[in-house]
Amino acid sequence: MENYNSFFVQSNKTVVVFLIKFFGSYALLFLIYNVYLNETQSKIDVFACAPITNTVAHQTKELLNFVGYNAFVEQHTNEVSVKLLVNNKFVARIIEGCNSISVIILFTSFIIAFSNGFKRTLIFIICGSLLIYISNVFRIATIAVAIYKYPEYENILHSIVFPLLIYGMTFMLWFLWIRKFSKLQK
Repeated sequence: MENYNSFFVQSNKTVVVFLIKFFGSYALLFLIYNVYLNETQSKIDVFACAPITNTVAHQTKELLNFVGYNAFVEQHTNEVSVKLLVNNKFVARIIEGCNSISVIILFTSFIIAFSNGFKRTLIFIICGSLLIYISNVFRIATIAVAIYKYPEYENILHSIVFPLLIYGMTFMLWFLWIRKFSKLQK
C-alpha cells in the first residue's frame, strides 16, 4: 500500500508541476502579448495592426510575389486587419489571430511545462517558434492562392484545412519534444 501511495503522490506531483508551469507560462506570455497589442494596435479613429501582424502580411505578400502572383497588402480602413489582394482581387483579411503568436505562446508554454534544462529548452522553443512562424506565412500565402482560385471552398479551407496544418505541426513539435528531448523520454 505504501508503494501505491508513493507512486500516487509522485504522479500527482508531476501533474501539478506540469499544470503550474504550463498555465503560469501561458498566463505570463499571454499578458505580455496583450500589453504589446494594446500598445501597438489602434482601434480609435484610425485603425492600425500591431507590427507583427503587419510583418506577417508583408512577408506573405513578398512570398506571393516571389512565386509569380501580383500581391498587395494595405491596412483595412474599417477594422484592425490588413487586406491581402492577389492579382487585384481581395482574398483575405490578416488579423491578429493570423500572425501565429497565439500558437507560438501555446507551443512555448507546453515546452516550458516539460522543460529539460534551460539551454535545450530555449533552443527548441526558438527553433520551433521559427518553424511555426515561417510555416504560418506559407499557410497564409497558400490559403490566399487557394481562395483566389477556388473561392467556393473558402470556408472549409480557412476553417478546417489550414488550422489543421498549423495545429498539426505544433502537435508534432510537442510530440518530438516529449519523445526526444524532455525529461519524460527516460
